[in-house]
Amino acid sequence: MFVNRFFFRYWRYLLTLICGYAVIITSPACATSSRNSGSPLLIITSIASSNISDVGATITWNTNRLADSQVEYGVNTDYGNVVSLKTLDTSHRMNLFGLTTNTPYHYRVKSKDDAGNLSTSGDLTFTTTKGGSPTPIPPPTPGAPELPRSFLDTGYKAPTGQTIAVNAGGDLQSALNQAQPGDLILLRAGATFTGNFVLPNKNGTGWITVRTSTSDANLPQGTRVTPSSVSSMPKIISPNSEPAAQTAGGAHHFRFVGIEFGVATGTNIYNIVTLDANQTSLAQTPHDLIIDRCYIHGNAGDNARRGVLINSASTAIIDSYISNIHEVGADSQAIAGWNGPGPFKVVNNYLEGAGENFMLGGADPSIPNLVQSDIEFRNNHCFKPLSWKPNDPSYAGRFWVVKNLFELKNAQRVLVDGNVFENNWSQSQDGMAILFTPRNQNGGAPWSVVQDVTFTNNIVRHSGGGFNISGADTEAGPSRPSQRILIKNNLIDDINGQRWTGLADPADGEFLQIVGGPINITVDHNTVFQSGSIITADYAPSAGFSFLNNITPHNLYGVIGSSHGSGADTIAHYFPGGVFRKNVIVGIPQGIIYPPDNFPTLMLSLVGFVDLAGGDYRLAPISPYKNAGTDGRDVGCDFDALRSKIN
Repeated sequence: MFVNRFFFRYWRYLLTLICGYAVIITSPACATSSRNSGSPLLIITSIASSNISDVGATITWNTNRLADSQVEYGVNTDYGNVVSLKTLDTSHRMNLFGLTTNTPYHYRVKSKDDAGNLSTSGDLTFTTTKGGSPTPIPPPTPGAPELPRSFLDTGYKAPTGQTIAVNAGGDLQSALNQAQPGDLILLRAGATFTGNFVLPNKNGTGWITVRTSTSDANLPQGTRVTPSSVSSMPKIISPNSEPAAQTAGGAHHFRFVGIEFGVATGTNIYNIVTLDANQTSLAQTPHDLIIDRCYIHGNAGDNARRGVLINSASTAIIDSYISNIHEVGADSQAIAGWNGPGPFKVVNNYLEGAGENFMLGGADPSIPNLVQSDIEFRNNHCFKPLSWKPNDPSYAGRFWVVKNLFELKNAQRVLVDGNVFENNWSQSQDGMAILFTPRNQNGGAPWSVVQDVTFTNNIVRHSGGGFNISGADTEAGPSRPSQRILIKNNLIDDINGQRWTGLADPADGEFLQIVGGPINITVDHNTVFQSGSIITADYAPSAGFSFLNNITPHNLYGVIGSSHGSGADTIAHYFPGGVFRKNVIVGIPQGIIYPPDNFPTLMLSLVGFVDLAGGDYRLAPISPYKNAGTDGRDVGCDFDALRSKIN
């Protein structure tokens, strides 16, 4: 009886000795579920939740013997989600991603040693934060895209630890190994560090900053660097085809500021910077990584497949300049990823890539059910130099694979706002500039999808085509269709199939290509100048389609679908129940009929632009389409709003 009363009264204190004080404030935290006879007891201690954000958390604990790691978690004690790592250790760390904002979560930890002893904690809890998006996110209306649930905070955090100075000839890898969270690694501006440097996985959540010795007065925060900034930067150069800098498994909280990354002249390289660990689970994924005011480039005549590979989580690339990314015989990208959960922030960069300037997808993720999520892509300039175009007078003589300017193959909750997309031609693809095309690339990712994309306040110009939006993949294997895509308040200019052709068949010069039945596509308040069709449709109807308040020339076919006539016939078949209203359609040939609530006009000069020849496409006060939209605003793009978003 005494023993029972003692245990009942003091069980929390007993558990303190076994499991640690952080556990006893919740519930009994560890119990050995199974134990092999004759082997030592496996004890879990010091369970803690930390690094809690609006979409993630870190769970840590210790064991008295080498053991594996597993966390079960969910919104109730049924849990329902598991992350695990088979590597045996006594210090355990698991990262949880993709959580819901401002939500209580239950979790428990498990560890099993090499003798088969399993120890399981009791139930513990944490609550995700409310998040820090720059503007309030309204709940989506039916069919409207959801904005990113998380926006990364990239404000500069001053180092709190020691400063490790690395001068010319110094050992950068030793500094990376030595540094602890909160430390500053200061690289001498003008020094060159040659090698394949690895960012180690450290304990703790403080940032390790690797930066130039040049002050921010010469490289101001929030200002995009250019190649002329190199005198203020140290160089990290790969001598071979391996990355100049790459992450170890689980590496986190590294920030690069004012660094030039490159590759030795005459050397072909796959990735100049690799934020990847060949991970097969979220727990192994590198995370919390920032590239800030850096110049990343290949060499003019050599193959460089990628500037930055972002198979990572919570990753930002800001105020940077990535150029000379190109390859003969293979796709190349300034920034690309396929096996990182996000969120990603790509803001105020110059991005130069021959294949796709920016791409998410392109290979099946090795993490099951992964869709790259919560992407902020703002104020970037995606550009292809005309020296890459074989029939341009400036052509430099290397036939790089050229495809498009921006492509999503497996991504969701994407904000694309205030960017300039410039120069694209038919060469290794048909010349379309922007692609929203789900791809189960290698047949092993049927969950692949492109959904909840907001494409607003951008300029797309000088291209053989505009947008390609597709339904479910029918090539390598099944996928989900594109859905909930908004294309609003953009200037789409100089989309010209003849002018923007390389050494391939001429591009079609169309504004929109919609194939295979994508769902809930809205195209609203755009001003478009294209040489081909407004819309080409094929394969399957698209439910929930809206085309509102746009200004566009009709040209020969206007809205045309396979096996159907231009205009109302195609709209009725390919966009059943859709909305097609208040569009200014210029130069409709006789005999082609459109729904009645639109504005046919004979020629562009009658639209009433302020200065058509001079490129001022605002509507003049005398325009008949002033305040004539479905919302009482001017038809076409609101150019004041557009200019306020573009740097």
